[in-house]
Amino acid sequence: MKFSEMKYIRPELEECKKKAWVIFESFRNAESIEAAERAFLEWDSFSSHIETMINLAVVRNTIDTTDKFYENEVEYIDSMTPELSAVRQEFVRLMAESRFRTELEEKYGKLMFVNGDIFLRSFSPEIIPETAETNKLETAYQKLIASAQIPFEGESRTISQMNPFKQSPDDKIRNDAWRAEGLFYSEHGSELDDIFDKMVDLRTKMARKLGFDNFVELGYLQMTRNCYDPEDISEFRKAVVKYIVPIAEQLYKAQAKRTGAEYPLTFADAALGFRDGNPMPQGNAEDILQTSKKLYHSLSGETGEFIDMMFENELMDVLSKKGKAGGGYCTEFPDYGVPFIFSNFNGTADDVEVMTHEAGHAFAFYSARNIVPSDNKCPTLDACEIHSMTMEFFGWKMSDEYFGKDAAKFRYNHLFSAVTFIPYGTMVDHFQHIIYEKPELSPEERHDVWRRLMGIYMPWIKLDGSVFYGEGKGWQRQFHIYENPFYYIDYCLAQTAALEFWVIMQDNYEEAWERYMRLVRKAGTLTFTELLQTAGLRSPFDEECLRGVAEAAGKWLENNIITAG
Repeated sequence: MKFSEMKYIRPELEECKKKAWVIFESFRNAESIEAAERAFLEWDSFSSHIETMINLAVVRNTIDTTDKFYENEVEYIDSMTPELSAVRQEFVRLMAESRFRTELEEKYGKLMFVNGDIFLRSFSPEIIPETAETNKLETAYQKLIASAQIPFEGESRTISQMNPFKQSPDDKIRNDAWRAEGLFYSEHGSELDDIFDKMVDLRTKMARKLGFDNFVELGYLQMTRNCYDPEDISEFRKAVVKYIVPIAEQLYKAQAKRTGAEYPLTFADAALGFRDGNPMPQGNAEDILQTSKKLYHSLSGETGEFIDMMFENELMDVLSKKGKAGGGYCTEFPDYGVPFIFSNFNGTADDVEVMTHEAGHAFAFYSARNIVPSDNKCPTLDACEIHSMTMEFFGWKMSDEYFGKDAAKFRYNHLFSAVTFIPYGTMVDHFQHIIYEKPELSPEERHDVWRRLMGIYMPWIKLDGSVFYGEGKGWQRQFHIYENPFYYIDYCLAQTAALEFWVIMQDNYEEAWERYMRLVRKAGTLTFTELLQTAGLRSPFDEECLRGVAEAAGKWLENNIITAG
């Protein structure tokens, strides 16, 4: 079914509760495993339907944030989803305590019960008011960013539409673009501080109501961390500083020399990888989409079927336009067994990367669409990001068609970005740990924390006092910090795994694909570290893993810089 034909019906809270209660009674009163299983599968189908309706409303709202109908629907959803979490918790508790738990574990696996036990610890009806308020604040942040109309070169532009100018090889245009965007954030700085301050307060209250000292432990539970803890992440951060930061620093020094910029770099100078300009895709948006079709048909029969289905059913909205929310994401509509890709093409290499990154997520969901129950379709988000970040590297196969004369430059820049992203992403995570461990910090003290961490994780950047970015306030543009606490480290863990796949690709592309599919086909039936083992990869928590990928990537970049620039 085409996206435009999918009918949205508001999931009325009271009706959902009534339906859930009937299912609960069927499960509670089951006298046989067969009866209990029927009730369990009915709950799974019911939950999937609610998720479909919620996702339809959210997608249509982000496509056009000025649409009042879906704006109202998202406001309603923000207020009712905490109540739905309470309903879900009741069924998870019934499952956990069921006399048929062993039989259900044997058929559907133990992991969904492990994750269910984590959910029971992470939620209580007691925190519904704070959860609802946090949802509203997240929506307010999204609307604020989507509302940006930045005056630049005679036009009003969205944040996404500013990106090509922020990468311009013309120093004046590039610096002016960074300043213009920074002015938007600076002018709304007090509002951004206020939203985040309220979020920290609400999340801290939730944690304390549930018996935690602060939000860190609760945040980990909400992210369903089932195979590692804050101590493991702390060790990972140390390894990043030890192995990745020095290589990244050398890469940026080489970039400064290559582009004639002063080192350390400003944000504007760091955005320019090559003096004659960053790699640019050839052709227009339609050309990128058609090349993406070729890419997925070339990888396998499964990916070819997947991409045809996406195009035929209008399951992508990728062009940037006024009133559209920023960023990109992939979500799914379980009732229809299909994913959806949302993005904002802006004429840069990001357009190509989104057609590999988000399509990596989408393909993984499509591959798992028939798995029962839904809990087993999707792994934790750290593993989901392996699907997407590794698919970006498989996209190198079509880099000549995507980029033409800039293909070698793109491959260099993409690997460069993959390596240098890890320190930034790790810094985001470290920042959140400090903020939630010290919720009493003032807005200015939070900015001070960010500035101090930049000196550790991004020593190639100088804070020159220029508006917003040069003042060390850039964390406010990272929506994950507002909307998805403790998610960002998932990108870093997954990027490490993706780099492992990249190393394999250099020797045997087909073997890398086969091992990738082993991981994808396991869907959500294994933990993050177990999925890595399935593909024969090392864990990012093994210090030698980071050292190995850092050295391999650094050597490749050193050997290929001449052909890239």
